[in-house]
Amino acid sequence: MKSAELLDYYRRRAAEYEEIYAKPERQADLAVLKREIPERLRGRRVLEIACGTGYWTALAAKTAASVLATDLAEEPMQIARAKTYPSGVVRFQFADAYALDASLGSFDAALAVFWWSHVPRRRLAGFVSSLHACLEPGARVILMDNRYIDGSSTPISEWDAEGNSFQLRRLADGGENRVLKNFPSEEELRRVLAAQATSLAYTALEYYWLVEYEARPRFT
Repeated sequence: MKSAELLDYYRRRAAEYEEIYAKPERQADLAVLKREIPERLRGRRVLEIACGTGYWTALAAKTAASVLATDLAEEPMQIARAKTYPSGVVRFQFADAYALDASLGSFDAALAVFWWSHVPRRRLAGFVSSLHACLEPGARVILMDNRYIDGSSTPISEWDAEGNSFQLRRLADGGENRVLKNFPSEEELRRVLAAQATSLAYTALEYYWLVEYEARPRFT
């Protein structure tokens, strides 16, 4: 899937996106994540990747010193901007996760929720390098995404030659989109992050996985 296709999907889906958080069977997992993620970002200057409608932005802002919430899609970000946050904590900026600019600043934490699964496998290393260029040594990184669960997850419709999996997703307007959606194993996550991460901890909940680690020092 090209980035333009993914952007189009999330622009069209923006108004209905947060319905995914209403699935009854996922409430126990979400309760854990809504407690743990803000706590792990307490007092940090957070760079958020793919903030979407700001669901996790609002949670992080409760404890973080600051949050710079980034995305490329305008419609979800409009919803995010309209939410209420603690005064002076949250800023929004359009940014390409694969080419984060130094002008964004330097951060001691990063958050990316439901982003990793949309990154083509061949671009994972590039994304991680782009992210870490904005992070201070020892920065805390929180990644969270879906596990594939039969009967709850949208079925995989196809695979490509690089091992990426795809789903066909229907929108409320009746449209259908082919969406890249990967479900990495713990082994894959550790392998991709090995060069940039230290003290990596992987947690598998029933419906989601959570990774927390510290950014390694950069050597020049």
